[in-house]
Amino acid sequence: MQHRALGRTGLSIAPVVFGGNVFGWTADEKTSFDLLDRFFDAGFNTIDTADVYSAWVDGHKGGESEEVIGRWLKRGSVSRDKAIIVTKVGFDNRGQKTGLSKGWIEQAIDASLKRLGTDYVDLYLAHKPDAEVPVEESLEAFAKLKQAGKVRAIGCSNYDATQLQASLDAAASKGLPRYDVLQPEYNLYTREKFEGELADLCQREEIGVISYYALAAGFLTGKYREKKDTEGVARSYRVADYLNDKGMRILAALDEISVETNASAASIAIAWVAARPGITAPIASATSLRQLESIVAAGSLQLSADQMARLNEAGL
Repeated sequence: MQHRALGRTGLSIAPVVFGGNVFGWTADEKTSFDLLDRFFDAGFNTIDTADVYSAWVDGHKGGESEEVIGRWLKRGSVSRDKAIIVTKVGFDNRGQKTGLSKGWIEQAIDASLKRLGTDYVDLYLAHKPDAEVPVEESLEAFAKLKQAGKVRAIGCSNYDATQLQASLDAAASKGLPRYDVLQPEYNLYTREKFEGELADLCQREEIGVISYYALAAGFLTGKYREKKDTEGVARSYRVADYLNDKGMRILAALDEISVETNASAASIAIAWVAARPGITAPIASATSLRQLESIVAAGSLQLSADQMARLNEAGL
């Protein structure tokens, strides 16, 4: 499988990243281990998680996903140097304001490393902007972590073009390491958060992009066509947002191209993101081995120019 350079980080990743938000939530530990084994056996090498996953579940405190990944790594089926681990800091946890202060970042990384059972994280991301903390303070904290060998590369998630540019300017003016990776929301339905000014900035500055919600909370698998289809679904509150004329146009295009390629709608939706300008790799999750096969297939699926154009048009 051909890997892609992740911006200027020096990291090389496969064309799809596994979204670890499901570990310890909608995928129990045994299932999570099986999914990770299959994912790496298929030639993929990158897992995305966060210290807050899955604090939204009753009885959880956050960090459950990292703990599952840590126990999987301890099994040794994949050596640590073959697994690229991405985790994040700074997202509010059950009403607790965490943020991106120097003190919190230094505290949070040690907790993440303990849960992951490793002495370094390959990529550490600011999970969302923190208006209460100067970006220089956060970058100073990340610089310290890099110097200590706890983090190989840094980046940010959910930053718009103005916020990302401000962070680049601050890094340059203070002689600090910059955010070399961006993690935005991006899929066939939600395009405005990345396309345009932000995508142009990432390409101009050689910033790697690993986008999340490639399947729009599962909507782009095609299994949700009516409101009744979302009943009892963990992410029903998100899926309902896509049940409109635009969503149906996209599903129709996916259905059409699925017939042409003999690929699933999920594989096509992921492959579309992976082929878009400025994208290094999309993030996608699975909670069963059957679902995972769509991710595996997406890694080698090449859509034609005509198929890409039809999908582009459907999502406008």
